[in-house]
Amino acid sequence: MAGLATLHDRDFYAWTLQQADLLKQRRLAEVDIDSIVEELECMGASERRELINRLAVLMAYLLRWRFQPELRGNSWRNTIDVQRFDIKELLEDNPSLAAGLNERMEKAYRKSVMLAVRETGLSKMAFPVACPFSADQLLSEEFWPEW
Repeated sequence: MAGLATLHDRDFYAWTLQQADLLKQRRLAEVDIDSIVEELECMGASERRELINRLAVLMAYLLRWRFQPELRGNSWRNTIDVQRFDIKELLEDNPSLAAGLNERMEKAYRKSVMLAVRETGLSKMAFPVACPFSADQLLSEEFWPEW
């Protein structure tokens, strides 16, 4: 088993092919179970992090859209549209991520304010303390904040 763990560290791609082959052949005694469990857990966490990051970028651009209307342009609109598309796709591919969406939105909002402060030069106090967007608004192609 030590050789398998070493392969995992040395050449991850080769290790994945080897593990898949061992599983297909039902050679379970030779499978690097501990590393497979670790990788599966990391994959789930990676999807969750991607959702939070995409939500943060989307919300940062929506905040910019609201607070700097004079700077609106196609680039911002495209970024918002792409983030919405990718978030919807991520949720379709991983429906269980939607279960904790409101909690993830709150985490993402804190990050989005940090991004918006840097991009706009406005004070953190200029932005709402709590997330001003609903999940439906974030994902709606018709929603453009005008408050």
